[in-house]
Amino acid sequence: MTDRLRTAAIVCCVAGVAIAGYLTYVHYAGISPVCEIAHGCEKVQTSRWSELAGVPVAVLGLLGYAGILAALFVPGETGLLAAAGQALVGFGFSVYLTYREVFTIDAICIWCVASALLMAALAVLTVLRLLRADPSAGAPPAPRATARSAGRPAASRAGR
Repeated sequence: MTDRLRTAAIVCCVAGVAIAGYLTYVHYAGISPVCEIAHGCEKVQTSRWSELAGVPVAVLGLLGYAGILAALFVPGETGLLAAAGQALVGFGFSVYLTYREVFTIDAICIWCVASALLMAALAVLTVLRLLRADPSAGAPPAPRATARSAGRPAASRAGR
């Protein structure tokens, strides 16, 4: 089951990289994004909330999706925790940005909504993957019995 969750997360990351990459291109090319459904993309992309400390949020999204994607290929507990942690932070940031779209900017960017949905899916998938992981997956291997200790009772080995 965790293989399916990982595969689904990889697909979401690739789609997220594509969307964030497109929005990054739009930002630096100075062009209007294709926005046939909600018609608010340009207003959102040029608002004061489209950057954080001078960095376009599309670039932050691109880095976020790439970071989660990379963590999905890290084995063990480290990869599981890194992917889930990044996805949860990304989801929280997406919620904040969606709030800004709806209540401050008064415009909806369909690309941003798609990205927020992907990040929500990634948060669910990576947390489920973390919770369903084999607890011994990240643990060090159990000590092996040696020929000397294998034949002795545990009590005689404990006194050494």
